[in-house]
Amino acid sequence: MEAADSGKNSVSDNVSDDKDLPLREDIRFLGRMLGDTLREQDGDNAFELVENIRQTAIRFHRDQDPVARQELDTLLKRLSDDDSLPVVRAFSYFSLLSNIAEDVHHNRRRRAHLRAGSPLQEGSLTLALERVLSSNNNAPSILFDFFKKAVVSPVLTAHPTEVQRRSILDCQLTIERLLRERARTELTPNELRHNEENLRATIEILWQTRMLRPSRLSVNDEIENGLAFYSYTFLSEIPYIYAKIEDFLERRLNQKDIPAVTSFLRIGSWIGGDRDGNPFVTHDVMVRAVERQSSVALAYYIDTTQKIGRSMSLTEQLVSVSDDVKQLVASAPDIPNRSDEPYRRIFLSIAARLVATAQQFGHQVLQLSTAEKREPYPDCAEFLHDLDIIIASLKQHKSAWIARGALRNLRRAADVFGFHLTPLDMRQHSKIHEQVVSELYEHHTGTSGYAQLDETRRIEWLLHEISQPRPTLPSYDGFSELAQSELSILHCAADIHRRFGRAALPNYIISMTTNIINVLEVAYLLQQVGLLQSGETPQLHLNIIPLFETISDLRNCNKIIDQLFSLPYYRKLLNSRGNVQEVMLGYSDSNKDGGFITSNWEIYKAEIELTKIFAKHRIELRLFHGRGGTVGRGGGPSYQSILAQPPGSVNGQIRLTEQGEVISSKYAEPEIGRRNLETLVAATIEATLLSHDSLGANSDRYYPVMEKLASASFAAYRNLVYETPGFKQFFLESTPIREMSGLHIGSRPPSRKNSDAIEDLRAIPWVFSWSLSRMMLPGWYGFGHAVEAFVMQPGESGHNGLMLLQEMYREWPFMQTLLSNMDMVLAKTDMGIASRYAELVEDEALRQQIFKRIQEERDRSQKWLFAITGHTELLQDNPTLARSIRNRTPYIDPLNHLQVELLRRYRSGEDSDEVKRSIHLTINGVTAGLRNSG
Repeated sequence: MEAADSGKNSVSDNVSDDKDLPLREDIRFLGRMLGDTLREQDGDNAFELVENIRQTAIRFHRDQDPVARQELDTLLKRLSDDDSLPVVRAFSYFSLLSNIAEDVHHNRRRRAHLRAGSPLQEGSLTLALERVLSSNNNAPSILFDFFKKAVVSPVLTAHPTEVQRRSILDCQLTIERLLRERARTELTPNELRHNEENLRATIEILWQTRMLRPSRLSVNDEIENGLAFYSYTFLSEIPYIYAKIEDFLERRLNQKDIPAVTSFLRIGSWIGGDRDGNPFVTHDVMVRAVERQSSVALAYYIDTTQKIGRSMSLTEQLVSVSDDVKQLVASAPDIPNRSDEPYRRIFLSIAARLVATAQQFGHQVLQLSTAEKREPYPDCAEFLHDLDIIIASLKQHKSAWIARGALRNLRRAADVFGFHLTPLDMRQHSKIHEQVVSELYEHHTGTSGYAQLDETRRIEWLLHEISQPRPTLPSYDGFSELAQSELSILHCAADIHRRFGRAALPNYIISMTTNIINVLEVAYLLQQVGLLQSGETPQLHLNIIPLFETISDLRNCNKIIDQLFSLPYYRKLLNSRGNVQEVMLGYSDSNKDGGFITSNWEIYKAEIELTKIFAKHRIELRLFHGRGGTVGRGGGPSYQSILAQPPGSVNGQIRLTEQGEVISSKYAEPEIGRRNLETLVAATIEATLLSHDSLGANSDRYYPVMEKLASASFAAYRNLVYETPGFKQFFLESTPIREMSGLHIGSRPPSRKNSDAIEDLRAIPWVFSWSLSRMMLPGWYGFGHAVEAFVMQPGESGHNGLMLLQEMYREWPFMQTLLSNMDMVLAKTDMGIASRYAELVEDEALRQQIFKRIQEERDRSQKWLFAITGHTELLQDNPTLARSIRNRTPYIDPLNHLQVELLRRYRSGEDSDEVKRSIHLTINGVTAGLRNSG
């Protein structure tokens, strides 16, 4: 398969021809290999068929040629069920290979940029630090104070949009490494042949590997998949980032012994702790998640300690050591012919203690053959203490360079990851808490009717209960199955704290928080198992985090938090947590509830109001952004998104979810993963320490305009999705939402209830299915209507109204980010392909009515986007992404066309295994190609 231009040249094509030549060569190179593999495995006819479909799909995409459309329909209808499988797999794998070439090229360009000494790019960690240090004379102390209180935490979540198997991902990383080797190293002819042979072998493995899982992914599978990214990236690259910060500050400040940078960047996880709507997350699963996390951390320390120990051949005949090191040596095992090598002996002792620690936790680990059994570490702090003794001694005795590198990175890893690896969050829906508290109320009072109490009486009873010391609940006998399950999980949480420390399980998130009762109910439940110790000076052992998700809840969250902070006893609980309250804002459900524009604006307003409430009560705010991968669920570039937050809302602390296929695209490859993490840190530094509030008095002009846009967008979106008769039928028939249920891509059911109502559907499959049909409706619908209504409103000159919107775009980061994200979604939207999905709707009148509205709003949105930004084509100011989409389109489009044909067959009664497998493979392929579909 050869790469081909998917359309007419644009301005950005001409500008980027030379610099993108290596990318095009890599795509052609990998395409030839895949084509050769296709010929070898399935024959020339299969290859010719794939090429014919690709070329015809390109003609249809480029010109919307009705002849090409007819030819494509004919080609696809002639495909037998058996023939469709290699076609789908070929396009899926070429899309994958194109993505790999893109990533390698991006790294290549970045490295060339750095080697040339070019100016640092926006989002660079070094540039952010330089900007702060250049801002004022007290910047160094301000920066170190920032590190002391900062929290930057991407949180991995298990959501059913990551369809790629671990085996496929491993092949992808191998291809990436081999391609990078060709780009960076001058290989000899023999090395080049060997490299190509390995590439061909890996592509052959890909072709002969099953793309889909034979059974639905379990939570345990999701745990293992999530842990893979620690081995790929986090354990090695996060210490590298800290070293980079410290080294830069040493050079920039011209100081050798700068204060140690406090560990503020940590990876979080929901995988195994998020049971909202997922009945498969049980207490056993949560314990397994924490145990597996701990085992990964300790295995890394044991392996790294042994490697460092083997290199520490320093002899006391040539170097001195500190008295503290001598004490460690005294308790270390002797090694034949190594008695004069103190550091090697100490590291052998440390490794043995780590093995004993792992065994004490119940992890399967081999006893070191060269060391006697040692006492386990009581906690990670003692392990860190031993490393600090070694590092200090090396620095004191002319071995400072040895104290850096691998040893410094091990020390940092131990500080960041501890013996628990990652903090696991718990999450559950507020309605579940209410049911369990109702049973406990009846158990403790002997009367029923908790749910019927008015709000004031419930609050009074809950406050009374959590303020009085109570024994933990001795037994769950007599409670419902639901209550027993929830109380068992909380009991396990308390046990996890005892075994692994409180850092292993620090947060409890309440989905669908609507009032303060939801928070107090969780406090009451935590009290039942000893995770809240009551009394005059209470101790709360978990952060209780309300999650506001719907438009209504976002509008009310400031009142809820104000009311909560006005409770003296709750303030005491917060004091025990460092006077910090975390609040989570949900992008996904608010978007499904009110549309893209309204969701983003209500979240922005909520942050402004929350900042005021927290300042009023003198409590520290930490915002947790519940973003998805796609723009329709709050996704988009993290750097711009963080800088676009309201002034004062970041304040050095931010958590955000990383979901679905975004996790592998961001963090599977170490260099890309490190760059993404650095960007998060850079944005947090700049948003906190540098003024990005360019609005000033203009907020009084801009905010009312956004309010009008959001209101009009909300009305248009709600009218289509929730008020148009037959819209649910259109959605169910014009997208693969029902067929997705058979794809084994996640443990969580697609709906919170046994229902196909849009209200009950989770935001993830809602957005996912619109992405697959290429309508991308959640990422733009309502914008065009809102802008047109504002510009054309009576008493407002269209020219002046448009000029104001143009000014807002120039001056306001929020508006820039909003439109930039929508620009990206519109570039991935393809109404030609979407029209083919619409043809699946059996009711022709319904199809024409609704699809026409969607198409008109898409055109209207693009028209006003261009009018505001001044652009004449999509992604005009983002040629890199435009190039990426252009490269991928020839291989995504055919998968969409194939999917439509397969859906038509399946829905007409052809439910053979081959048809179902091909449908699922097309879902897999389109998802991988789009890269942020869910």
